[in-house]
Amino acid sequence: MKFDRNKLGKRWIPYAVAGCITVVVYLFLSHLDLFGGAVSKIVGFISPVIIGLIMAYVMDPLVDIFERYVFQKNTRSKTFKRNISVVCTVLAVILFIAILLVALIPQVIDSVITFLENIDSYVQKLQDLLSSLGSKTGEGSAIDLSGLISSGSSALDSLTAVLPKNLNNIVNTSFSIGQNVVMLVIDFILAIYFLVDKTNLQNGMKRFLRAALSDRAYAGGSMFWCRCNRILVRFIACELLDGLIVGVSNFVFMLVTGMPYNTLISVVVGVTNLAPTFGPIVGGIIGAFILLMVNPWYALWFLIFTVILQTIDGYVIKPKLYGGQLGVPSVWILVSIVVGGRMFGVIGIFIAIPAAAIIDFIYKEGFLPWLERRKAAKELTQI
Repeated sequence: MKFDRNKLGKRWIPYAVAGCITVVVYLFLSHLDLFGGAVSKIVGFISPVIIGLIMAYVMDPLVDIFERYVFQKNTRSKTFKRNISVVCTVLAVILFIAILLVALIPQVIDSVITFLENIDSYVQKLQDLLSSLGSKTGEGSAIDLSGLISSGSSALDSLTAVLPKNLNNIVNTSFSIGQNVVMLVIDFILAIYFLVDKTNLQNGMKRFLRAALSDRAYAGGSMFWCRCNRILVRFIACELLDGLIVGVSNFVFMLVTGMPYNTLISVVVGVTNLAPTFGPIVGGIIGAFILLMVNPWYALWFLIFTVILQTIDGYVIKPKLYGGQLGVPSVWILVSIVVGGRMFGVIGIFIAIPAAAIIDFIYKEGFLPWLERRKAAKELTQI
């Protein structure tokens, strides 16, 4: 059956299209759970590919550094330089992870063995501390912590009783961690293939976009993506540098104060600092728990320092660091973090800084020139 384009001019066509769109939207909203389940399943199927692409995107700047500066004078083909740069990047990442594990594993094993061997004494120390607090805040005191202290003692007794009985759960959790490690290895291998085939993938995408878009739209979209890509790469570099600053600052504090497990806790604090909002909280809780088993006063001073460090990092270091690298005023970085967190929660905080940089770029190089051209055209017409 041949389609008759003349029917598009009928008066009832817009109403029919609007009715169809309304029905589709209603069906979508009324079966939102089904669509959500289907999307989650699809994402679950392709999640290794997505994670591999993200890994490749994060490692690609290092590959470019090797390709442009280390092997720049190599007279062989571009394919060879690309491949050897990918190999060097993979070796650098593996070496970094190996050094990190060599520094962490002994402390992790030592802390776990110490915890298991001295758990009774740790619990006794905490119970003595709670009892002393109870004697100071009991009868005749304006503060009554008897209920809290009783609950704390009961929780400690329950902890010591539950740990030996849940070895099966610990084994299952360890097996699940092992599966995740295997999946990460698979994702890493996929990332290597994406890095090696980057040129072919880009050429295929460029050919498709050139065929699908007009020359003007393709040129504008390419320029826009190049700027966004530059912003995202700088944002990732700033995130890593910020985590390094926080981790090193924490290590220096623990080293000066003589706290144990300074390398382990500092690495945990630096890595968790990469996650917005809850990351520093999780890092502080983990570090305080480890120190609490050794000396409660260590845990207290560690928490106080963590609050001070995170305050300085959130309101001083991040605005200055990101603002200088992304070309956005520090005040707008701070405003974007606050507004993004209020509007979209954790995700809003995470995307606030690159979103602010992209919006600033669109405003300065897109919207303002358009306003100036519009004003100039109006003035010409008036003349």
